[in-house]
Amino acid sequence: MTGQLPTADDIFRRQGRTADGPGPREWPAVGLALAAVGWGANQFAPMLLVYRAELGVSEATVQATYGLYAAGLIPGLLLGGPFSDRYGRRRVLAPALTISVLASLLLMAGGIGVEWLFVGRLVAGVASGAAFSSGTAWIKELSPVGPERGSGARRATVAMTAGFASGPLIAGLLAQWGPSPTLVSYVPHVVLTLASLPLVLRTRETRSPRPDATLWEPLRLPVASRRRFRNVVVPLAPWVFGASSIALAYLPGLVRDSLGDSGLVFSAVVTALTMLAGIAVQPLARRVNRRGGSPSLATASALVVAGLLLSAGAAETSRPLLVTVAALVLGAGYGCCLVCGLTEVQAMARADNLARLTAIFQSLAYLGFAAPYLLAVIERVLPAPWLLLAAAFVAGLALAWTTFRAASAGAQ
Repeated sequence: MTGQLPTADDIFRRQGRTADGPGPREWPAVGLALAAVGWGANQFAPMLLVYRAELGVSEATVQATYGLYAAGLIPGLLLGGPFSDRYGRRRVLAPALTISVLASLLLMAGGIGVEWLFVGRLVAGVASGAAFSSGTAWIKELSPVGPERGSGARRATVAMTAGFASGPLIAGLLAQWGPSPTLVSYVPHVVLTLASLPLVLRTRETRSPRPDATLWEPLRLPVASRRRFRNVVVPLAPWVFGASSIALAYLPGLVRDSLGDSGLVFSAVVTALTMLAGIAVQPLARRVNRRGGSPSLATASALVVAGLLLSAGAAETSRPLLVTVAALVLGAGYGCCLVCGLTEVQAMARADNLARLTAIFQSLAYLGFAAPYLLAVIERVLPAPWLLLAAAFVAGLALAWTTFRAASAGAQ
């Protein structure tokens, strides 16, 4: 279209970046860094039961420490993205890795006082926000540009999700059977993150510093892209982590009373399986994403709605097996939604605002973390099975809207 600003893909093609270029050999170092930060973000989840027993604090206090992660995450995203576009990817991701290590060291001190948990979770959120916005953009720029649509989005999704899955599983197992659980559960994250740091420092920078640029200059998206972002990306985004957080934080509680001492391990395993499903679904996401637009959105929508319907059945029967199946389907829905959203963002962004637009999308996606809390509040007046059926209905409406709008835009 005449007068339309070039996207990041257009610029990379002009620079000669193709599927035969060096991209596939470069992005795994950044992917490992994202996995390490994702590990640090989720490793705290199975520790909630440990801190209740060790520190004798209330459920509300423990949940407050968990929620502080989001208080650091959103500023980390919204500042990390613009800083990355302005100063370069490495200058944001490398300090974020260091901050992520600091967060785990602070959480280790949580065994002697709950105040350290508050500080540690806040710092972990800042590290995650800065790393996810800059690292996702960096992987996109290190990925080959060719006929395959969304390869950078899928690689970033797999990297983050691998960390989301591994962190709580290993931390939960160490907390259940290891010595000094409030200390040793965090050691693997520290080791992995420190190991990824020199790899990041040696990875080719893709964004030249622009110290004269305004930190939050306008995105200047074309009119069609602004409309698509508003009608497709914004309604889709909260269901990314809305689907996964319901599986992680809400569903295990439905069967807590029937599990006894196995509750900690069950929660860790469900968390890992949810995230692994987000990785396992990527071949399907790859096939449908080649066609772009409404087919990929329809697939993501169907998985989220199906997962919520299975969750309603799990709430009615209180069967751990059905909880596990529902978590797997919700995890697959999370994986497809994240790929769809990142692919949409990367298709409409330019090289100079890729990280900023990614950060905005991720900030909207993390609003979905409020879903378990909202379900727990409404559960006081509406039984869990009916509540989850209502959630499935709302998800169906919201995601059907995004699919319709994407199809309408594609037909124009």
